Amino acid sequence: MTFADTAILRDVDRNRSPARLVIALSIAAVLAVFLLYTSIAGGGTPSVKPSELAGHQGNVSLVGQVIGRPVGDANEEGLRFRLRDVKGAARTAVPVVYRGSVPDLFAPGRDLVVEGELRNGVFVATPGTMVTKCPSKYTAIKPSAP
Repeated sequence: MTFADTAILRDVDRNRSPARLVIALSIAAVLAVFLLYTSIAGGGTPSVKPSELAGHQGNVSLVGQVIGRPVGDANEEGLRFRLRDVKGAARTAVPVVYRGSVPDLFAPGRDLVVEGELRNGVFVATPGTMVTKCPSKYTAIKPSAP
């Protein structure tokens, strides 16, 4: 191979590099747009309050506050409890049946999120989807009397 042949090969490699760069950047841009789209608009499970649950079909995330005493076993026949709206005037309570691991912070009065679907007036939760919301560590200071 002569010096001229080597120079020609270098020129060919240089001519290919911009094309490869453009292709690689195009693929990266398409992937970035796809990830952005799926994170914003695609595949999400809608979050609803117990007062809004009646109009939804399919899987939803139910966000509410546990009321009353839970009964049953989460491993056998299912843990049964009721959820109501966390805030607001609506006092609609939805019965929930949950099977699976129960977080340590699960208790009456605690806010939680659970995924599942409404079947015959009972929200049947998907196992392993229960998440309790931690209570705020900060409370408002009560003003002292004059």
